[in-house]
Parts: sequence; C-alpha cells; structure tokens
Amino acid sequence: MATASLVLAGCGGGNDLDGIEVSKGSTPKVKVEADYTTEKTESRVVSEGGGDEVADGDTIKINYIAINGRTGKEFDNSYENESPMTLTLNEKTALPGFYKGLVGQDIGSRVLVSVPAKDGVSLLQSAESLGLEKDDTMVFLFDLVSKVPTEASGTAQKAPATLPKLTYDKDKHPEKFAKTKKTADEVSKSSSAVLIKGKGEKVEKGAVLSVQYVGQQYPDGEVFDASWATGPRQISIAEGSAIPCWSDQIPGHTLGSRIVVTCSSEDAYGKDAKKNGQPDGPLIFAVDLLDAS
Repeated sequence: MATASLVLAGCGGGNDLDGIEVSKGSTPKVKVEADYTTEKTESRVVSEGGGDEVADGDTIKINYIAINGRTGKEFDNSYENESPMTLTLNEKTALPGFYKGLVGQDIGSRVLVSVPAKDGVSLLQSAESLGLEKDDTMVFLFDLVSKVPTEASGTAQKAPATLPKLTYDKDKHPEKFAKTKKTADEVSKSSSAVLIKGKGEKVEKGAVLSVQYVGQQYPDGEVFDASWATGPRQISIAEGSAIPCWSDQIPGHTLGSRIVVTCSSEDAYGKDAKKNGQPDGPLIFAVDLLDAS
C-alpha cells in the first residue's frame, strides 16, 4: 500500500526535478507544482531497481503516472487503471522523451522523467483530448517492471498440413503465408494451431497481451497489418475489444508461443468489413504471445 505522506525532495515549481514530491509504496503519488517547465528531457532515479539495464530497442513493461506540468494535474495513471503499458524504446516509434529518459535505466527502478514539448506533446495526435497544450511540459513517474521478449521461444511444433505455409523475412521473422496444394480453400470455422510451444503461463480470457503478429487475408492475400517493423503491440482480447477469433482462439495458449489463428469471415470483421474499411473475408494471423497482464 502507498503511504499517505509524501517524501519531500526539494522545493516545488520551476524546472528542477529535485523539487517534485514522490510518495513511497507500490501505488505512488506525485506532486508537481503548476507552471513546471523544462527545456530538455531530464530524468531522476527515485529508487534503484538493480535489474538488467534497458537498451536501445528493448520492449519493456511499465507502470506510470502522467502529469501536465502547466496545471500540475494528472492526465493518466496506469496504477489506477491496473493496466501497465508495453513500450518499445527505439528512436523511430517511441516519443523522444521516453527514449531519452528510460534507455540506460535498470529494470525495477522508479524513475522521474520531465519531457519538454519538443520531445513529447508536439508529437502527440491526442494531446488536446488529454487536456494538453502544444507548449506543455509533461512529467512522468515510471516503474520499470520487466523486459518483454521480442519473439516466441520454445519447442517447434508441426503445423497442420491444411494450413498455408508461413514464410519468413531475412531476419527470420514471420512475413506472410503462402498457399500450398493441401491448403483448404475455405474457412468454415475459426481455429488455432501452435508453431512454437512456449513455456509460460496460459493466456486467460480477457487478458491484455503484448504480441508480435502478421495479419493476412486467407489464404495468401494481402498482408494488411504487421508489427515486426515497429516492435510488440499491446492488445486486449476481451470480448468486444478484439475480433471474435482472437478473443475465442488465443486463451489457453501459453506465453512464449507462436500460434496461427485462422478466422472465418463471421469471426473476423464480419459482413460489413469492406464498407467499414477493414479487411474482409476470412483472415489468418501468425501471433507471438509475449506477455500478458
């Protein structure tokens, strides 16, 4: 439990990270005086974790509190939502403030990061909906929970002969499916098969997953989405949050696995898919199940 009192680290306001108050405990509180600004991304370790160092390109699971420096008010809190975020730290996809503030920190650490507009708000499409203005500084308290694997690992399994063949790119990552002579022409019922059997816990219904995947129109049509170029993505498989074949077929498989999910049209985006700008017809996915919360 969090303690009620705040640990004072200095005077408030201005642009000094040492002036920000952070409580102790597993559910922390952060006090930032209004009109807090900074010209460059700064970080301060509140408590050392002692785990592996976070490197460029790593995907990590974090809990966080996000505060608008101008108002001193929270605009997001993963502790309250009970929804840790998965973040891939590379210079192409991560906010510069996250990249600069977290690369080089240790897993298990609690870290304060102040992010100027040029490294944060100015690059957010959703800034206005969060109550942020274009020149605002953001302040984050991060708990670096763990590193997330970047791909499946485990024991290779033989795929059913009726599935299209999964092909790989030069980095040995799933790229697309190719039809074979034994590939079934239609998908009457959604199903799943294991290509690599991981040793992790079984995925529960409604979980929020960190995954790598390739999505394609069955059996060898257009690849309409893939995560491998940008890093793992966080997806809820709760009913209504994901397409039905993901919500139904992924639970029960183990973390660390690579699976193939084949979706009937009904269990994919349905009869209105094309009208809604979504891939229509039956679909097929190669999915690496990396982490769950």
